Amino acid sequence: MTTASFTMEGERITGFTVKGHSGSAQAGADLVCAAVTSAVRLTECAVNDVLGLGASVKVRERDASITLKLPGGLSPTNEETCQTLLAALMVYLAQLHEEYPENIIVVEEE
Repeated sequence: MTTASFTMEGERITGFTVKGHSGSAQAGADLVCAAVTSAVRLTECAVNDVLGLGASVKVRERDASITLKLPGGLSPTNEETCQTLLAALMVYLAQLHEEYPENIIVVEEE
């Protein structure tokens, strides 16, 4: 199962960790894993490459997991954009959970 954990500080999403394989099919043919990976990569690229926050956003990858952590002190524009991107990722993964409850779970952590 894939677990997507979003770290919260009040209403602010400060980051996420996505780990595990969904198990809906064999590796290489798993559409749920492909959907999750694509959405996570899009979010990471938008934050690091498009917004240019690569120096201030920490991304750690290992095994079947990726962690993205936003720093404090972002400009108001970058903060708003990052919150929109992370909220959209959370909603998308929650919708995948509704379709594939045996393969993905989404949790919020303080």
